[in-house]
Amino acid sequence: MAPTQVLATGARTNPAALRIAILGARGIPASYGGFETFAEQLATRLVARGHEVTVYAETGESSVQDTFYQGVRVRYKRRPRWGAASVLAYDCACLWDACRGYDLVYMLGYGAAWACWWPRVFGVPVWINVDGLEWARSKWGRGARLYLRCMEWVTTKAATRLIADAEAIAQRFRQTYPRGAPSSFIAYGAELVEGRQVDPAVLSLWGLQAHRYMLVVARPEPENHILEIIQGHVMHGGDWPLVIVGDVSGATAYQRQLQQHASERVRFIGGIYDGGQLASLRVHAACYLHGHSVGGTNPSLLEALACGNWVIAHDNPFNREVARDAADYFATPEQLARSLDLVVRESDALRHRRAQRARGIVAEHYTWDGITDAYEALMHSECRPRSAAAGTRAP
Repeated sequence: MAPTQVLATGARTNPAALRIAILGARGIPASYGGFETFAEQLATRLVARGHEVTVYAETGESSVQDTFYQGVRVRYKRRPRWGAASVLAYDCACLWDACRGYDLVYMLGYGAAWACWWPRVFGVPVWINVDGLEWARSKWGRGARLYLRCMEWVTTKAATRLIADAEAIAQRFRQTYPRGAPSSFIAYGAELVEGRQVDPAVLSLWGLQAHRYMLVVARPEPENHILEIIQGHVMHGGDWPLVIVGDVSGATAYQRQLQQHASERVRFIGGIYDGGQLASLRVHAACYLHGHSVGGTNPSLLEALACGNWVIAHDNPFNREVARDAADYFATPEQLARSLDLVVRESDALRHRRAQRARGIVAEHYTWDGITDAYEALMHSECRPRSAAAGTRAP
């Protein structure tokens, strides 16, 4: 663990600098999912612009000292082992700790929305990133879904502003909760990846040939439509295998249903957490199949576009908002099969044009620097640096 540094608590060298706390992620540097990547990318850029940023991180120990990562303070809070409730306990511990000392508390996710009132009691603005339709995810039981649906409503009362990474999600909150907190759209980001940046030799780990396989990167959950993707691939009937990246271990009935289709043509290669390997799989895929349907701007879709993939996505407002005309869309396995037929028979010239269009969308709308610009502008419009002398020093 890096040596602990002491956060300066005196006068700010930049009068416009803000003290910002980012909560709801597992920590940085990112090694897990979308919120972690987002927290790292935004926090490090804000620090480079002169702001003081703390990202809260989970630990299994009762007391771990703060560390620094690229200028961002990483503040650890214990996450107990209480099953699904452990996330709620962790988020509440972070929110209580962040009640004072910041000009803005930014909560990623709304599972602990009721506790977001705590910083507001001390006059600290609270933003909540509402992500997607969390209550619609099949992994939750009936009780958890009811709780999350309630928390969605509480979010609109507890936050001073809601942030959605898709305009369709922001618009839904405006229409469903017209008297709630204002909703803003600020996208998620991605980094452009060119073919020359990745090693095609990595494909030999799975016995694959460049541009002769279809790729899926997704959690094995029904709302990600992996079963329908498999069915469409089977109807397509081509020789190129379908490669599925994700932890399909048979832990759920849905996963066991997926495993029944395992073959040389449908390959489950498990979770891949090495960024270089995943980028190589994406860049050299003949196409990327995206079945997500309940989220906002999905990181996997953006990363596929950033890699110049030929994308075939589930037809819903979230995916269409992101991929625009750089993707084909499917609602049924039959539609997917027809799109896969097109992928196999089209020329390299068309692939090149589609790759340029996909990367162009990311370059125009989804760069991390552009996303940071939008956040910083909104922060300066709503947040004011609070005097350390007034008893609001960061803990």
